[in-house]
Amino acid sequence: LAELDAINNLAERADSLRLVRPELSDRPGLDIRGGRHSVVEQVMEQPFIPNDIRFDDERRMLIITGPNMGGKSTYMRQAALIVLLAHTGCFVPAKAARIGPVDRIFTRIGSSDDLAGGRSTFMVEMTETANILHNASDHSLVLMDEIGRGTSTFDGLALAWATAVHIASHVKALTLFATHYFELTALPDDYTGVANVHLDAAEHGDGIVFLHAVKPGPANQSYGLQVAQLAGIPRVVIQQAR
Repeated sequence: LAELDAINNLAERADSLRLVRPELSDRPGLDIRGGRHSVVEQVMEQPFIPNDIRFDDERRMLIITGPNMGGKSTYMRQAALIVLLAHTGCFVPAKAARIGPVDRIFTRIGSSDDLAGGRSTFMVEMTETANILHNASDHSLVLMDEIGRGTSTFDGLALAWATAVHIASHVKALTLFATHYFELTALPDDYTGVANVHLDAAEHGDGIVFLHAVKPGPANQSYGLQVAQLAGIPRVVIQQAR
């Protein structure tokens, strides 16, 4: 009865949430067309913007740039959720999905300090990054969100660069690497398998409109001041920052 109940629920969700049957392939990589994040999709008032994601032998790391609130973390998480759902036998939120062998999913997203353990936010971030660098394989899916932001700009950028290079050159995992360090968008010039994508946004007057669409190439700016203005930072402070 428990098995029937679980299968029945998976079928009901597949029908109600417009999920599709993924193709599990022996060919390495991922090819997700029109992927969505089922949880975010349910709580949004406006329509969710679906996006594609493609990994193969020639494309194993995506450097993701774009503004805060632009959708970088959602894009990364939905890729992991689609892979995870497929491996549980569930249909997935996409138009189509081909999923190659994935042994594990590693994430370094979000951070908080560990007061009880005496570890700072940066220490937690580095511990999680070390776990990925030691244990991920070329069949792993790795999500890394803004590595290095917990320390000085020079140290943070250096660590983010070296981490990305090590994964691209040695680990060769399927990696989504979100960053605000625009210097990292030069990595595809020197390392094979690395590509740039960005979450699109457009300026409107003094503000910003998030388009949530993934486009090829690096973002042209981070729109930090516009996001700060949206958050309610006083105009005099925004003008001083400019």
